Amino acid sequence: MDWTDEGIVLAARRHGESSAVVQLLTREHGRHAGLARGGSASRGRGVYQPGNLLSAHWRARLAEHLGSYSCELSRSYSALLLDDPQRLAGLSSACAMAEAALPERHPYPKLYAGLVVLLEALVSSPAWAEVYARWELGLLEELGFGLDLSACAATGATEELIYVSPKSGRAVSRRAGEPYRDKLLPLPGFLVNREGGREDGDILAALKLTGSFLDRYVFAPHDRRLPHARGRFIDRLSRSPSISSGIRGNDDA
Repeated sequence: MDWTDEGIVLAARRHGESSAVVQLLTREHGRHAGLARGGSASRGRGVYQPGNLLSAHWRARLAEHLGSYSCELSRSYSALLLDDPQRLAGLSSACAMAEAALPERHPYPKLYAGLVVLLEALVSSPAWAEVYARWELGLLEELGFGLDLSACAATGATEELIYVSPKSGRAVSRRAGEPYRDKLLPLPGFLVNREGGREDGDILAALKLTGSFLDRYVFAPHDRRLPHARGRFIDRLSRSPSISSGIRGNDDA
């Protein structure tokens, strides 16, 4: 059994003296593990950094075996972000979320393409944090728990959608949600209107929204928590004045 695919490193864990068990999110084979010989040696560590884009060849005697990887580096996103701890934390969070949430060996081509877009945004776009939040929305959708932000759950209105029901995952308008505002989750405008601007605190509000549903539907049913890397990412964002104004405190959700 063997195949060649494009893949993004999600994690690499030392195995023996110099090898590593590498988790890739591949375009056609989903999240897939393999043993990379020399993967924890000095040269291999530079290749198998989370977020790096690789050309990967996997081989095993039987399909159910761990198998082995031989990979070539296509683009080193991690190296490009070494001088920006906030963006690097975003990269680490996205890789940890993909590794923890996705079932092994199930292809998610849209989610893979979205992660490539996020990686490019992390190295080149001032709107990278918005792209990250939308990527988590896409993660929910691909796993079958997508939020319906198209119209108000109570009235069908498509304007002034500023809340989300924590029970149904559907948007709620300002008027319909006002009596229940303390029980609803804020819906940042940039998640429903790509043309609109972002207000202070919107990023953390968006991540609280996605985290709430990811925790409830993806992690809690398996007695797991959101990855620590995501919590560290949110902690960094909460200490950034340009992102966290108007928001006090944070948690993994």
